[in-house]
Amino acid sequence: MRRHFPVALALLSAALFGAATPLSKLLLHDLSPFTLAGLLYLGAAVAVARKAVRGAPWRLDRRNALRLGGAVLFGGGLGPVLLLLGLRLASAASVSMWLNLEMVATAVLGALVFKDHLGRVGWAGVSGVILSGVLLSHEEGAAGPEAGLLVAAACVCWGLDNHLTALIDGITPTQSTLCKGLAAGTVNLAIGLLAEPFRAGAGTVALAALVGCASYGVSIALYITAAQQMGATRAQMVFATAPFFGVALAATALREPISSGQAGAAALLVASLVLLFRDRHSHEHVHEPMAHTHMHRHDDGHHTHVHPGLPPPTRHSHLHEHERIVHSHPHWPDLHHRHHHGA
Repeated sequence: MRRHFPVALALLSAALFGAATPLSKLLLHDLSPFTLAGLLYLGAAVAVARKAVRGAPWRLDRRNALRLGGAVLFGGGLGPVLLLLGLRLASAASVSMWLNLEMVATAVLGALVFKDHLGRVGWAGVSGVILSGVLLSHEEGAAGPEAGLLVAAACVCWGLDNHLTALIDGITPTQSTLCKGLAAGTVNLAIGLLAEPFRAGAGTVALAALVGCASYGVSIALYITAAQQMGATRAQMVFATAPFFGVALAATALREPISSGQAGAAALLVASLVLLFRDRHSHEHVHEPMAHTHMHRHDDGHHTHVHPGLPPPTRHSHLHEHERIVHSHPHWPDLHHRHHHGA
């Protein structure tokens, strides 16, 4: 059950985010992309504001502040702008399919930079997810190399955002989401209002904010929690199911047909995820002394401090310290297992 919890969080995150695509398609009739992006991100901030303010005390040292700043810059600033530039040159459907490149960028950056280890079985799973994205993209046709490069650059930005956010341990996931929502929402909304007149009614604005609350605010907070417990690469693999949730909602709510190619890609994605989550490894490793804040439980072999009257399986978040420990057990690259691996 312990292993399945972060997977369930990532799946719920993907479902909420996937629902944003068909809903945003309707909202774009009255809102520009920048204005809609701003309302979605501000809605995300509203969704998590109360919990973020009342959560654990903010303990941002210089390292975590730089990580948060990088996540806001790449994930909330550069990524959406590059994506929107790509959308000006290509169809929304093709660009949506290209967004599977975020998974590729996250995996490659994880393997090369962030100590997010993947074995051969894991890389087989990554390859299957990529192929499922190719199958989906094939049905949309080519949208041009320039647009593809812009979307690829956006995905690299979000890959950096995924890893930087997963490593932040001075604030909670909701606090990270609040920072990103306020910064990205304010900037995008300002650009949208300056770029063209605002003509949407109050109902449209409220619906956009509501979609932002669920599909961005709650979704991002759930994703960050999952990434901290299973590593950004694996969390991104599960999050890659988001387009399929969008397709399912489009088929039921917008009456769009599901093609045989989409069904085949979904089957391949499920098989690839099975391979990915079999890629756990075990070896002797060292945990150096440290103090940080994140969600944890006391039956995982790493959190040995005591809370009188609190059952060990209870998940909670607070500042805590770790003593040096050397042990061996199967693990994923979560906050406690970012170490180098030999060839």
